Amino acid sequence: GGKDRRSGLILTIPLCLEQTSMDELSVTLDYLLSIPSEKCKARGFTVIVDGRKSQWNVVKTVVLMLQNVVPAEVSLVCVVKPDEFWDKKVTHFCFWKEKDRLGFEVILVSANKLTRYIEPCQLTEDFGGTLTYDHMDWLNKRLVFEKFTKESTSLLDELALINNGSDKGNQQEKERFVICFLESMLLDHKISLEIQTIALNILKCHELLSELQQRRFNGSDGGVSWSPMDDELLAQPQVMKLLDSLREQYTRYQEVCRQRSKRTQLEEIQQKVMQVVNWLEGPGSEQLRTQWGIGDSIRASQALQQKHEEIESQHSEWFAVYVELNQQIAALLNAGDEEDLVELKALQQQLSDVCYRQASQLEFRQNLLQAALEFHSVAQDLSQQLDGLLGMLCVDVAPADGASIQQTLKLLEEKLKSVDSGLQGLREKGQSLLDQISNQASWAYGKDVTIENKENVDHIQGVMEDMQLRKQRCEDMVDVRRLKMLQMVQLFKCEEDAAQAVEWLSELLDALLKTHIRLGDDAQETKVLLEKHRKFVDVAQSTYDYGRQLLQATVVLCQSLRCTSRSSGDTLPRLNRVWKQFTITSDERVHRLETAVAFHSSAEKILQECPEQPEAFNEVEQFDEIEAVGKSLLDRLTVPVVYPDGSEQYFGSPSDMASAAEHIREKMKLVSLKKQQLRQPEAATPDS
Repeated sequence: GGKDRRSGLILTIPLCLEQTSMDELSVTLDYLLSIPSEKCKARGFTVIVDGRKSQWNVVKTVVLMLQNVVPAEVSLVCVVKPDEFWDKKVTHFCFWKEKDRLGFEVILVSANKLTRYIEPCQLTEDFGGTLTYDHMDWLNKRLVFEKFTKESTSLLDELALINNGSDKGNQQEKERFVICFLESMLLDHKISLEIQTIALNILKCHELLSELQQRRFNGSDGGVSWSPMDDELLAQPQVMKLLDSLREQYTRYQEVCRQRSKRTQLEEIQQKVMQVVNWLEGPGSEQLRTQWGIGDSIRASQALQQKHEEIESQHSEWFAVYVELNQQIAALLNAGDEEDLVELKALQQQLSDVCYRQASQLEFRQNLLQAALEFHSVAQDLSQQLDGLLGMLCVDVAPADGASIQQTLKLLEEKLKSVDSGLQGLREKGQSLLDQISNQASWAYGKDVTIENKENVDHIQGVMEDMQLRKQRCEDMVDVRRLKMLQMVQLFKCEEDAAQAVEWLSELLDALLKTHIRLGDDAQETKVLLEKHRKFVDVAQSTYDYGRQLLQATVVLCQSLRCTSRSSGDTLPRLNRVWKQFTITSDERVHRLETAVAFHSSAEKILQECPEQPEAFNEVEQFDEIEAVGKSLLDRLTVPVVYPDGSEQYFGSPSDMASAAEHIREKMKLVSLKKQQLRQPEAATPDS
C-alpha cells in the first residue's frame, strides 16, 4: 500500500524458512500486478524482498523471477538481508553483474537502512516504518471484492438475458431508497432466491464502498492522515460501476418481474375464466340438456326438483369462482395498464355472459319444475275430488226422509262446485305452465327442444282433457242423481202430505162424532145444522180427494224411481178406512138431521094450528105419524154407528144424547097434549 519517492507502488515479498513454491509465487505476483491501473504501473514498482528468514538461493531465484514476471514495471528491488548471514561481496557482485540483464537495480540493504530509499511513512512496522497495514483485512476485502465482482458479473449476464433488452426502469432512483428497499426484500421470505441474491450483492457492494471511503477520509488511530492504497482506490470505481449496473439491471428486472407477474396473473385469470366457461358451456349445459321433462305426477316432479337441486349445487361452486374472478378482474381494471383493459374487459364480459345465461337457465328450469309440481298437485286434488264425487254418485240413495235427501243433495252440489273450482284452478295452472314452456327458446339448452316440449304440452293438455271428461261425466251423473233425489223429495213430500190428509180426515171424523151431536130445537135450526153438515162433508171430501191425488202421485213417482211405494200398503188403506168411517158417520148424521127436520116441522105445524079450526085435526093419522117419527128419532139416538170392521161409535157422550132425547120427548109431550086437547071437544058433543 505504500509508495516510493517516485510515487511508484511498493510491492513487499516476505520470504520464510519453509520451501517457497515459485509457481505459487509467480501466480500471486501476476494477480497482485493485475490490480493497479496502467497509469500506476507506468510509474514503476519498488519491490521489497524480505529475505531475513530465507536463504540466499531462494532470494536470488525470486529476484530472477521478477525479470520474467514484471521486468518493465520494476524500478528497484530492495533485498532486505539478515544481519549475520550472506557474504556481501558475493551477493553484491552477483546482482551488480546481472544488472544490465535484469533491467532493474537490485540492492542489498539491512532493515534499518531501508529508510534511505523509502520514506518511513511508506514502510510498515516490520521495516521500521509507520504505515498501518493489516494483511488479513486486505485479504478479506480482496476476497469480498473478487467474489462480488464474479457474482455481480454473472448476475448481470443473467439479468441481461432475463430482461431481454427491456428498458423500463428508473435509473435516477435514490441510493438510500435502494438500500432500504433491498434490506426489506431480504427480510421477506416470499421473494424469489434470485432477487435475494441480487439484493445481497448490492448490499455487499455498499458495505465495501463504505469501508473504502471510510479508510480514505478517516485518519489512522494516531490521528495521522492516511492515503488509501491504489488498489482500493481502483476498486471504488469498479464497485460503483458494478453497483450502478446491478441497480439498473435490478430495476429493469423488477419491471420484467412485474410485467411477468402481471402477465402470469392475467394468464391464471384467463385460465380460470376458461375453466368456468368451459364447464358451464360443457358439462353444466349438458346436465340441463338431459333434464327437460316435467314429470307425470307429484312424486316425479319432486324427484326432478331434487335432481335439479343437485345440479344447482354443482353450479354454485363455479358461481363462487365466478364471483372471486370478477373481483380480481375488477381490481386489475382499477389498477391495470391501458393495454390490459381491453383484454380484461373482454374476459369479464365473456364470464358474465356465460354465468348469467347459465343462471337464467337454472332459474327458468326451477320455475318450470315448481309450476309443474303445482299443476300436478292441483290435478291430484281434483282427481281425488272427482273420485269422491263419483263414489258418492255410485252409492244408491236410501235416505230415511226428505230432510236427509235435502242434506245429501246440498252436499252433492257443494262437491260439484268444489270440482268446478278445482278444474278452473287446474286450467289456470296448466295454461301458466304451457306459457312457460312456449317461452322456452331453443337457445336455452343449446338445442332444439320442440320434441321435448311437445311431449310436455301433450301431457299437460291430456291431463286437463281427462279431468274435463271426468268432470263432465260426473256432471251428467249429478244431473241424473239430482233429478232422482228431487223426485224422492217429492215422493216423501207426497207421502207426508197424504199421511197428513189421513190425519186431517181422522180429525174431521173425530170432530163429527164428538161435536156434531145437536139436532136443533126447531125445524129451522135443524135445517141450518143440516146445511153446515153438508159443508163439513164437502171439506172432508176435498181432504179425501187431496189424499187420493197425493197417493196417485206417489205411485207415479215410485214407478219413475223404480221403487216400492210404502203408501200403497199403509197410507191408502188408512185413507180409505177413515173415509169409509166418515161417510157412514156422515150418512147417519144426515139421516138423524133429516128425521129431526121432519119431526120438528110436523110438530110445529100441529102446535101452531088454532083450535077453532077443528077440520085441521080430523085426521088422527098426523099425530100418530109425528109420534112414530119422534120414537124413531129417539131410537136412532140410542143406536151407535157401526163400521164395516164391526167397531161402533156413538155421537157425543151419553149425557149429550140424553139431553137431545129429552128435548124430543118434551116436544112429543106437547104434541100429545095438543092431541088430547083436540079430542076433548069431540067427546063432549055426543053427551050434549
